[in-house]
Amino acid sequence: MLKKGIFLFAACIVVIIAGCQTIATKRVETDSVTDVGDKWNDTDSRLVAEEMIQDALERPWLKQFKQSNKQKNPTVIIGSVKNRSHEHINVQTFVRDLERALLNSGEVEFVAGKSERDEIRDERFDQASNSSEDTAKFDGEEVGADFMLKGELNSIVNRDGGKAVKFYQINLTLIDISKNKKVWIGEKKIKKLISQSRIRF
Repeated sequence: MLKKGIFLFAACIVVIIAGCQTIATKRVETDSVTDVGDKWNDTDSRLVAEEMIQDALERPWLKQFKQSNKQKNPTVIIGSVKNRSHEHINVQTFVRDLERALLNSGEVEFVAGKSERDEIRDERFDQASNSSEDTAKFDGEEVGADFMLKGELNSIVNRDGGKAVKFYQINLTLIDISKNKKVWIGEKKIKKLISQSRIRF
């Protein structure tokens, strides 16, 4: 009976403590560094994309292409970016960060990716039957990409006691589509040291 009373008392204390917890929310700038955990986050995605694209645009391939094409900006398409890391990562967010960094540079032009193209082609097919002749868009007028950007994210985790090191490696490759030739290979590494305190009861 005494044990049952102690158990009920302890359960009541837990409920009271849980009920007293409050959640505070603070709105922050979307480009601020807000690491609240040890996983890949929006800051990692944005900073890696900006740094790698900056590196890509400073390499010889861009100048060589413009010299051979009357200073025309190259057209780029994003291919597959695969997540081979140990954790779930929303690769599409990273892809959008890459697209934004490239497009905002003013040095390249973009064409839609495969899934986007399929949707647009369906729209053109619908326009061919339902839109007026002077506003309908027709097949055969798409712009072909000059280069494809592909990549992958990898990770390694080392743990020892209450400490862990997370190592991310991001590799990107830019390929000349007409020649199937790699013109730029970029690599970015991130290392995070995580310390976890051991809670004793």
